[in-house]
Order: sequence, then C-alpha cells, then structure tokens
Amino acid sequence: MPTTTEKAAFTKRLEFALRRSPESVQGATELALRFNLRHQGNAISPQTAHKWLTGRAIPTNDKLATIAKWLNVDQHWLHYGPAPAKPASEAKDVAAKGAKKLPPELINLAAKIQELPPHRRYLVEELVEQLQQEV
Repeated sequence: MPTTTEKAAFTKRLEFALRRSPESVQGATELALRFNLRHQGNAISPQTAHKWLTGRAIPTNDKLATIAKWLNVDQHWLHYGPAPAKPASEAKDVAAKGAKKLPPELINLAAKIQELPPHRRYLVEELVEQLQQEV
C-alpha cells in the first residue's frame, strides 16, 4: 500500500503533467470527464479524481497507463518518479568507458545534465525531444 509521501509525490507529478498538457484541465470533475473519455475500463468518479489530485490515492496500473498515454509521460515516472541519479563521478566513468572519441564538451554537458535534480533533468529531456521533432 502506498505511503502518504508516495501519494503526495504522485500528485505533484500528475499536476506537473497536467500543467504541461496542451489541453487545460481545471479540477477533479474535468479530470474525471477527460479521463473517462480515454479509458477503456470502468469510469472513475470526480471523487476518485479528487483523491488523485489531493494525494489520497494513486490510480491502478491500467488507469496509470491511460493517464500516461493521454499526458504523454512515462508511466513509470508518473507512478514512481524518476530513477535514482547516479553520482556524477560514476556518470563520467560510464561515459569515458562507453565513449568512442566523444568530444570533451559533450561529456561535460552530459555530466552537468546528470547532476541536475530529477525534475529538471526531465525538463531537459522533454526539451531535447521537442527540438528533435522540429528537425
């Protein structure tokens, strides 16, 4: 059973994903409505959506999959958050071993990104992904 801390962390990730979504969602009733339009299983009530938004519950895996697909985020990230970061020295070692003559500035950039807090690293990844789509 998820702890209060895990539920609160899920709520923050859900709110973040909703904020960056192109369609605005205001409140539990609208969240429930938009979710139910996309979910193939049982519909949820506004009360259930309210529990998600207030840190009192985490959706089941099938519902997490629907939310993740809808909001274009990783399901694992939505449920659990980002994977733990490796220490910067370890990241440099891995880069050095696997690098095939990568320029030092590229390795330094990767190390700097790795040192960012997880939520900022996620933003950098999203930015790069969006820039790649424009090419």
